[in-house]
Amino acid sequence: MYRFHHNIVDTQLFRQLQDLSTVLSGVSDLTFTYRFGSYIDIVDREVTASRMWDKAKFEYRVAGLKTDVYLRTIGTLSYTDVRAVQQYVEALNRFSLPKFGRNLFALLEDIRLEEQIKQERPGTKNVFLQRKSYLKHQFDKDRAAHVTRGLALDELFCLIYLRLQSDVAEPSFPMASEEQLDQLKRLAANLYEVFEAKSTSDIARICEQMLHVISETSHYDMIHDYFVLPIRHVHTFAKDTLFDELTRTDPLENDDKEELDEDKNEYIDETFSTWHRENENSDRKQTFLQFELEVGTKTNMKGNGARETEDGDQAMGTIQGAAGQTKNKDYSDLESLDKQENKQGQRAENVYGEENKDAVKLLKQAGAPTKSEVALYEAYVKDVEPYKRKLENILKKTIEHKQNAPRTNIMAGRLSRKLLPIVLDERPLIFYKKNEKSKEFDAAFTLLIDCSASMQGKMEETKRGVTLFHEVLKAFQIPHSIIGFWEDAMEVKEHYQPNYFHVIHAFTNSFYERNGPKIMQLEPQEDNRDGFSIRVATEELAVRREKNKFLLVFSDGEPAAANYNQNGIVDTNLAVMEARKQGIEVIGTFLANGEIGELEDHFMQNIYGRERILVPNVAELPEHFAPLMKKLLLKAL
Repeated sequence: MYRFHHNIVDTQLFRQLQDLSTVLSGVSDLTFTYRFGSYIDIVDREVTASRMWDKAKFEYRVAGLKTDVYLRTIGTLSYTDVRAVQQYVEALNRFSLPKFGRNLFALLEDIRLEEQIKQERPGTKNVFLQRKSYLKHQFDKDRAAHVTRGLALDELFCLIYLRLQSDVAEPSFPMASEEQLDQLKRLAANLYEVFEAKSTSDIARICEQMLHVISETSHYDMIHDYFVLPIRHVHTFAKDTLFDELTRTDPLENDDKEELDEDKNEYIDETFSTWHRENENSDRKQTFLQFELEVGTKTNMKGNGARETEDGDQAMGTIQGAAGQTKNKDYSDLESLDKQENKQGQRAENVYGEENKDAVKLLKQAGAPTKSEVALYEAYVKDVEPYKRKLENILKKTIEHKQNAPRTNIMAGRLSRKLLPIVLDERPLIFYKKNEKSKEFDAAFTLLIDCSASMQGKMEETKRGVTLFHEVLKAFQIPHSIIGFWEDAMEVKEHYQPNYFHVIHAFTNSFYERNGPKIMQLEPQEDNRDGFSIRVATEELAVRREKNKFLLVFSDGEPAAANYNQNGIVDTNLAVMEARKQGIEVIGTFLANGEIGELEDHFMQNIYGRERILVPNVAELPEHFAPLMKKLLLKAL
């Protein structure tokens, strides 16, 4: 089973950073993610923010993550010279301090880009100020730790940052080692050149000069990494900037010419020109068709249908049509047919989300219950009987109250015999209506149960809660389905992630008397891909005719499956949001084995928002489940 670090992803912030990355870069398929260090990778279409900000307070974390995105998508993408970075990386091979050299270059280039971005977008000044404040505090704290541990070059790197970002001309550094303070003085002239640097080449030159000075006295490289090079796969690029790499045009695949024997070729040597200077486009209002071939062999076919290009011409004009009548005459906003087709193809391919493009839905039907399963189910029914009876009584009384509740003193209806309010009241209510029978529950439920391996030790109590769920809904003839889900980690291959859906009860057979014991067939299995499972359940619920649709998800932790670490939380949150947009109320139920900490609560909030239930002890599940069912069923009346 796959388990990863316990950093909780703030789904709203993550989506905001993803949108920033796409909009600021202008690259529609650029994805955002968290990594060690901030860089941009146009090969894999990825921009990252540093995990360094995870431990910061919320306002500093937001500022740090946003500035990481600004530095990469506004700064590095357009203003970092790729060739200069390539040359600097090669030059590092001549020095004995490669790690220090990489960190130094990344730091100084970020400082240069920061000034460029603030000048271009003044609205970013506040977040960069917060970034600076946090990093100054962090580097000062780390500097003191490096002094204690005797990490000379790590201490020097912190001193360099603090000197560059200091608000005074000659800052003091108490407890700093004399050797590193002397080294800092020798580097002072180079440091002040950083703020005059106009290009990446200037930064690279300054770094090399500093490395020459430091290499004379320091023979051991720094231990810690603070930054990484801002460009991933930098050695593979040929253009000057990443923006040029994104917009470059590759040469023709073939540039040959067809060879023909003119003696054996029958043709009429006559041309019909479609343009001459008499019909020159002087008024700039004529339109034209243009057909362009990028790949193919040149032929000697004559087609003098050319027209002279002019300054006002479009780069390309296309006309497309489709059968059908339109009410409007303006076609300027009509998307081209190939774009529409591509969009439809993308929707079909990623109907369950980008993170689940390799996930495969496999249905497993529950078998006939055994005698032992029947006996265990009957025991569970007895255990939950008090909760069931109490819940039934409350709901029946509510229904009866709605049937018998007086409907007098209303604004419209039949005229009452009590007309005195006409004289006494300013706004008399003298009408009534006949009582109408209360409607039945217009609702459908789906219960999704996490059957991952981590449910070991919790599944038996979970079955007890599911039994209550089934018995109450069956008593009121409310259609429902019960499904266990898991991903088989042992069968996962490249482009194949099998996800099993164990159908205990379907909507078509949820009222059958002998189907209850099938609940006992739920067992812990492998991994859990929650976002995919929620989308599959949403598909089935969305086509139901009931007015109220509820999806309850039972889980004991964050999603964990192949290639589904931090993105799993975001994907699950997106699945929940998509279901709610379709009118399905999604409630997450967290099953714990003791006291629930702030981390678990924050995790559930990131996925389900306010619609979440935290159960400290699985044995208490029926106690928590009964009030939830009461609330949902009363809503469905």
